[in-house]
Amino acid sequence: MSFFNKALASVGIGAAKVDTKLAESSFVSGEEIRGIVEITGGSVEQQIDEIYLTLLTNYIKESNDTKVHKQAVLEKKKIVDPFVIGVNEKKEIPFTLTLPHDTPVSMGSTKVWLQTGLDIKNAVDPSDKDVVQVKPSPLISTILSAAEQLGFRLRKVECEAAPYRWKNHFPFIQEFEFVPTSGPFRGKLDEIEMIFSNNNGSSVELILQVDRKVRGLGSFLSEALEMDETFIKMRVTNQDLPGFIQQLESTIRRNC
Repeated sequence: MSFFNKALASVGIGAAKVDTKLAESSFVSGEEIRGIVEITGGSVEQQIDEIYLTLLTNYIKESNDTKVHKQAVLEKKKIVDPFVIGVNEKKEIPFTLTLPHDTPVSMGSTKVWLQTGLDIKNAVDPSDKDVVQVKPSPLISTILSAAEQLGFRLRKVECEAAPYRWKNHFPFIQEFEFVPTSGPFRGKLDEIEMIFSNNNGSSVELILQVDRKVRGLGSFLSEALEMDETFIKMRVTNQDLPGFIQQLESTIRRNC
């Protein structure tokens, strides 16, 4: 019977199970995720070689005019040394995992999740998946709010494969796309796009793309050659926030 149970456990039937419970439902990048990994033994004793936590997100990569959905690892951590879990035994292992400052925000089509895996020799590795809601930091929230106060509406948020010139330690960028629906730039711009990079908590690099509304006979050619787009790179710190809306408005005006 023991051999039969081991055979079943090797294909995942009657094997150990894992369930991760997060202390909070939402986090800001740079914060610690705290929680407990709960392991319940199955019908046979099993050795757990490793428990690992992997923080992941999704992004889109275009290949031959086709959009391919990819996953990126943001952080990975081993949380325990090898141990044996007995029959029906329960173990709780507390953990912490720091969200990188460049973790994308849970907005639009962007999803962030924590995957917990047990590494069990000669068996199907059980795993658990938990959604992590990532809120914008006060720094990024103020920048996004400044655009909205200038009459821009947030139309789309999406993670895309990073162009070579903007590659950082992650293979993707998160893009915030705004359209002017009121205010001084309505009728003057098609859209603006924001990308945040090299975030350290107290400052962030903002890449701003201003897409001008082109008119006249040359407009089609201008758009085809992307001559209607301007890229601006600026470093924004917490000290800049009180007057940032004026700084953003003047920057856009100079490039529209």
